[in-house]
Amino acid sequence: MSRKLVIDPVTRIEGHGKVTIQLDDDNQVTDAKLHVVEFRGFEKLVQGHPYWEAPMLLQRICGICFVSHHLCGAKALDDMIGVGLGQHIRLLPGPEKIRRLGHYAQQLQSHVTAYFYLVVPEMLFGMDAPPEQRNVLGLVEQDPALVKRVVALRKWGQELIKTVLGKRMHGISSVPGGVSKNISIEERDRFLQGEEGLLSIDEVIEYAQEGLELFYQFHEQHREQVDQFAVVPALDMCLVNDEGNVDYYHGRIRIIDEHKHIVQEFDYHDYLQHFSEATEAWSYMKFPYLKALGREKGSVRVGPLARLNVTKTLSTPLAEAALKKFHAYTNGRSNNMTLHTNWARAIEIIHSAELIKALLNDTDLQNTELLMIPADTAWTGEGIGVVEAPRGTLLHHYRAAKTGDITFANLIVSTTQNNQVINRTVQSVAQDYISGKAEITEGMLNAIEVGIRAYDPCLSCATHALGQMPLKISVFDARGNIIDELCR
Repeated sequence: MSRKLVIDPVTRIEGHGKVTIQLDDDNQVTDAKLHVVEFRGFEKLVQGHPYWEAPMLLQRICGICFVSHHLCGAKALDDMIGVGLGQHIRLLPGPEKIRRLGHYAQQLQSHVTAYFYLVVPEMLFGMDAPPEQRNVLGLVEQDPALVKRVVALRKWGQELIKTVLGKRMHGISSVPGGVSKNISIEERDRFLQGEEGLLSIDEVIEYAQEGLELFYQFHEQHREQVDQFAVVPALDMCLVNDEGNVDYYHGRIRIIDEHKHIVQEFDYHDYLQHFSEATEAWSYMKFPYLKALGREKGSVRVGPLARLNVTKTLSTPLAEAALKKFHAYTNGRSNNMTLHTNWARAIEIIHSAELIKALLNDTDLQNTELLMIPADTAWTGEGIGVVEAPRGTLLHHYRAAKTGDITFANLIVSTTQNNQVINRTVQSVAQDYISGKAEITEGMLNAIEVGIRAYDPCLSCATHALGQMPLKISVFDARGNIIDELCR
């Protein structure tokens, strides 16, 4: 008798999704899908608003990676008024570095949240551990000192975001052609030297290194599980600079295959020439793919694992040393091991901290010239911004009428880019952990979720729920009748 398993909702991610798994008469998995069942419509809601409101409005899509949306929108506005990095006139050095500082601060605190709150519980307790243990409250009981360090890291990142962007959440500092404020020496010194209740930058880097060591220890003890869990080949994509290394704020889009051969590289302003989006009746999330390769071969992976596969080096010493070890593990080939995303994420925490330290010591942050004001004839009415959000490549594309009102908006977010590879991961884990098994266990369900959470598709809902959102799995017979249920 064929059966259908339903995991609803998937926990410890932001937003609502469910997984369905189809089994044949022998309990073999025949299909598995991640369904995204929310619809928000921000691309339509922003239409009719003045173009300069876009970075403020569209960052409210997310309470976690709002800085990426804010900066992506700001870059699009720079294009529209004729002073974008893609135009003939660049931003002044100070404003660009201030934006980068906020961007790196967000990456640090976002990665810290995903890594320690959502991933480390499985590292310490195992995928089969009771759900009431494998969450942040379980971490508090098991290792309160670790949690205190994590809280201090997140607080430091959030305080820096507030200083740079004007608010701890949904910032206001980026404006067309630059920023509205610089970073004073007093503000800079708070983060370089620390103060009561706030770490110094050197302490941040020290704690970041401890996070990477935690992965090394876990990997050493569970090497087979970590290396063999959902090995899913994919094309990797990210922004790169002129040297072919990752640039989180600006660059060209580079896509490589598993041999690290460049499949395509292009100016992100030309994305419509290269990408199309497929849709499915069972999900509100689209499936982007390269037109030249088609949907199956042309879907890409983005985010920490993709970035470290693409980049040749990292620009800071501690992160570069860690990257060499990461690259050596696969003998120079792309790393397709899903749980190694957590390794890449830990390296990027260190890289973010080191990038922040370098910028805090840059006197351009104190520049008082903050805006490039173009001539009226520079107005283009269209702009495209791309950044590397913590979860991967993010794109905003706007058009506005001569009156300044937005007439068109298109967003391709990181999780959308990962949609196909996440579904392949769900299928891989379902085959390995559920196929052929007569009994459904909690650990089997959580293995599916572990595969999804590796991509950190979102997380704010789970942060509020502290890992205690209800999970229900139902088994249906061929006639659609429920024959078994498991709830937590």
